[in-house]
Amino acid sequence: MGSGAEDLEIVVDRARPSGRTLLAAGVEQSYVDVADPRHLHFEYVRRMAAVVDLAAPARRPLTALHLGGGALTLPRWLAATRPGSAQRVVEREPAVVELVRRELPPVPPEIAVEVGDARESVAAAPAEAYDLVLADVYRAARMPRHVASVEFVAEVARVLRPDGIYLVNVTDLPPLVFSRTQVANLRAVFADVYLVADRRMLRGRRYGNLVLAAAHRPDRLPVRRLVARAAADPVPGGVLHGATLDAFLAGTRPATDADLADH
Repeated sequence: MGSGAEDLEIVVDRARPSGRTLLAAGVEQSYVDVADPRHLHFEYVRRMAAVVDLAAPARRPLTALHLGGGALTLPRWLAATRPGSAQRVVEREPAVVELVRRELPPVPPEIAVEVGDARESVAAAPAEAYDLVLADVYRAARMPRHVASVEFVAEVARVLRPDGIYLVNVTDLPPLVFSRTQVANLRAVFADVYLVADRRMLRGRRYGNLVLAAAHRPDRLPVRRLVARAAADPVPGGVLHGATLDAFLAGTRPATDADLADH
C-alpha cells in the first residue's frame, strides 16, 4: 500500500456497525470487526484463513510473519483463533501504522508491528524462524517488483520452518499473466503449491484476488478439505493443485530480479 496520510481514512460499515474499513484514496484496503476479530469480510482474507485453519490443529499457536499490515485483520484473527501465537507485522507506510493505532482497538501484546520494507525484513530474519509467512504487499494496487521475483520467494523459503507455509495475496485481471508468473516463482522454490480463487477469476471473467499457498513438504495441505472450504465460502472458490495447476501455469517461467528490472 502506498498513500499519504491525507489519503487514508477508517470508516464505519453502515451494514455492520462494529465493522471498520481502511480506505486509501477511497479504495478499500482492509476490514476489521472491532467486536469480533474472527469475522472476515473480504473473500481473499477468508481463503487465506482457511489455509491457516487446515495447516495445524485448531488453537495451536503459530509463529507468523505478516508482510503488509493494513488494519491488521489477519494478525487480529490469528490472535483470536490461536491464542499465544507470536506475530510480527511489517508495514511500509508509517501513516497506516499511525492511523490504525489511533483509531482501532489495540492489538494483543504478542503482535509486534514495525515500519519497514518487506524484502529487507525477510532478508534480515533468521533461518527457519516462522510457521507462516503471509504476504499482502501492494503499492498503488500493484505488487512491488522487489517482492515479485523468484529470488524473494527463495528468501521467504529460507525463513520458513520445514513444515511452514507461505501465503500470498495476488491481485490480477484477465488473462492472469501476473498470477501465472507468481505460481511459477513458487513452483521453482517450493515442493508444493496451491491456488485458491473465485471460480469466475479462474475462468478469466473478472478482476480480483487469488490466494497462493506454498509448502516445503509435498501434500502439506489436505486438498479435499481445502476444496470443500473454498466451495462453501459465500463467494464460492476453486482450488488448483497438481495437474490442474500445471495446466494453469501453461509453461510460464519464473521472474527473476533481472527480468523485473527490465520492466
